[in-house]
Amino acid sequence: MKKLIYTLLIIIALTSNSFSAGTSSDNDSSSKVSDFTKAKNLVKAAKKYEKKGKIEKAQKRYAKAQKLLLKSNKKKPLQADTLNYLGFTTRKLGDYEKGEEFYLQGLQIEPNHNGINEYLGELYMVTNRMDLAKERLEVLKSCGCKEYKQLKEIIEGTKKSKY
Repeated sequence: MKKLIYTLLIIIALTSNSFSAGTSSDNDSSSKVSDFTKAKNLVKAAKKYEKKGKIEKAQKRYAKAQKLLLKSNKKKPLQADTLNYLGFTTRKLGDYEKGEEFYLQGLQIEPNHNGINEYLGELYMVTNRMDLAKERLEVLKSCGCKEYKQLKEIIEGTKKSKY
């Protein structure tokens, strides 16, 4: 009987906490998930679909993420991480020129941004600009990061870029 009572008390406590989390006013943005975070989650989902060969589903997620990132960029302009994801989603949707613009804007803000340097290097590989891809790799050389390894593998041909 004690176990049942404790179980009920825990359920009630958990239920009341979940309801109370949603009762803050609309002006309190701390409880809301940002457009950037939503977009980041959509990109993660899109990558998983892409790995499974479900390209159409991936493309839908990239397109939704891109819209949220554009909104986020309007609210908080010139954030390197936002520009990185904007470049990534735009590139994944096939607009390499605009994707490159976003990456370059991000590098103006944060020249050593690992993600931007890797993804821009990948874009350069896909658009047959090996010298520029190697420049991005050189920037990453001293970071000892996964981005360096991944771009290096793509440049050496041991790993293929999806695009």
